[in-house]
Amino acid sequence: QVHLVESGGGLVQPGGSLRLSCAVSGIIFSSYTMGWSRQAPGKQREWVARVFPSGTTNYVDAVKGRFTISRDNAKNTVYLQMNSLKPEDTGVYYCNSYGHPNDWGQGTQVTVSS
Repeated sequence: QVHLVESGGGLVQPGGSLRLSCAVSGIIFSSYTMGWSRQAPGKQREWVARVFPSGTTNYVDAVKGRFTISRDNAKNTVYLQMNSLKPEDTGVYYCNSYGHPNDWGQGTQVTVSS
């Protein structure tokens, strides 16, 4: 069973930056596509970004050019660098392994507000 621990969230003003981290254990991390999703209050969880074992990345259109997903296989950690944050980026951010779709961490809260 995969264990995921997200961190790095917080309160930031519009235009600011945050770097989220997700420590992963229980799986051969380097073998799996990893992703970030988010859930805004009153809305369904939405996919944000993913990084394949090869390092190839994909993003939802709303974050392209502002967010960067990356992975460190030596540390079993996936990151999400978020720049030029907007109020609509507010939500709880979760990471997940594409090979374990039913396993989620506790998430980390990101609030973008002035």
